[in-house]
Amino acid sequence: MRPKFGEKLSHYVKELPPVRLIVISFLLVITLGTLLLWLPVSSRNLTFTHPLDALFIATSATCVTGLTPFDTWTHWNSFGQAVILCLIQVGGLGLASITTGFAVLLRKKLGLRELWLASESANGNSLDVRRLLGIILRFTFVCESIGAVILMLRLIPEYGIYGIWASIFTSISAFCNAGFDIFGIKNPNVSLVPYVADPLICLTISALIIVGGIGFVVVSDVYYNQLKPRVFRQQTKKLSFHSQICLIFTGILIVLGTIILFFSEYDSTMKDMHFLTRLNASFFQSVSARTAGFASVDIAAEHDFSKIITIVLMFIGACPGSTGGGIKVTTLVVLSCTVFSVFRGYDDAVFLHKRINKDVVYRSLAIMLAAFVAVLVVTGVILGINEELSGVDALFEAVSAFATVGLSASVTPMLDYVSKTLLSFLMFLGRVGPVSLALAISIRGGRRNDSILPEGKLIVG
Repeated sequence: MRPKFGEKLSHYVKELPPVRLIVISFLLVITLGTLLLWLPVSSRNLTFTHPLDALFIATSATCVTGLTPFDTWTHWNSFGQAVILCLIQVGGLGLASITTGFAVLLRKKLGLRELWLASESANGNSLDVRRLLGIILRFTFVCESIGAVILMLRLIPEYGIYGIWASIFTSISAFCNAGFDIFGIKNPNVSLVPYVADPLICLTISALIIVGGIGFVVVSDVYYNQLKPRVFRQQTKKLSFHSQICLIFTGILIVLGTIILFFSEYDSTMKDMHFLTRLNASFFQSVSARTAGFASVDIAAEHDFSKIITIVLMFIGACPGSTGGGIKVTTLVVLSCTVFSVFRGYDDAVFLHKRINKDVVYRSLAIMLAAFVAVLVVTGVILGINEELSGVDALFEAVSAFATVGLSASVTPMLDYVSKTLLSFLMFLGRVGPVSLALAISIRGGRRNDSILPEGKLIVG
């Protein structure tokens, strides 16, 4: 008896390597989102949206980027906004994290394959995946709920009943580092510029961005080794090496970004602001540039120097296993430590009296090089097609797409469909990861090459 189609499909899925399954899952979600956003039921004027625009928005939402060719509220009705919000939530947490997390919450037994899949999704290969996934959903929904309630204190008096939906949408978008907003009901295409002097809005969204960008691995570590023992008056434990690096360098990047943007934009986009408002705007832009995509100042009007600093912050991105993108903070630390270790004559990369495994160094180099090449190629193509753009603005847009940030120097609405398609690819590449995408394409039936090859000697430097 020939096996049924469902049985064949189930067998095929079970045989897929976890990395490839994650990539395919994201593609399926983007496809479904594209279809829903293309239909007239999603647009405010009840007409079909151009398929490439629908694909661009679906990719931007699923990859939690925030780049969009038109204002979210102006173009999409409530159904379309709900579709975008679902894509943001699924893309932000990761499909494997959501499905496996629900299984943990429902006390279902996880097989070895599910644990592998969750590890690939959460970048927690050597950590307690069961415990990590057990708190992902709880922590996410608690943070998003608290953020929404705080935002309602300001938005309900301003927008009435619509303020509830705006608060929920903004809170989820901020925690997932997506950068989509629906404030276009009053001010289309200006993001959070009208709230630059409102610390309640800006600081709440900043807190959601930071927590979402630190990573669930770090959150789990802090909760179980620091917060929970303090609550129950038990002895605290030292944070893991990974968590220490993520927390330390997240703080350093935010502070440095705040200081630099404060002085570089002091007499430009912030020239008419009060000192504390300038400080608030600088802090918000430093946080948002790390992969969120909200803007409290006019990005297009910034100095090129400020844009370059923002590009650097975007390219670095957030922490592994988070809702953010970029090459990740740990990748930067590993590469920096490798360089300094070579200068000091060490055989291994060393940081905080810890030796970093060579496999991690190789993976970091691969991520950095692949990201650099992808961004430069797309930037070059965009400049070639859109000759009216400056090099900085084209690079800004490409890095924003790869790092799944969503900040734009008002360039996205002017781009042609070829450029938008390339940016969609960069968003997808940045969300699943260059190395993961390469592995998903190159894996062939789980074969390994265990042969011993002769050493090739090269002279470098």
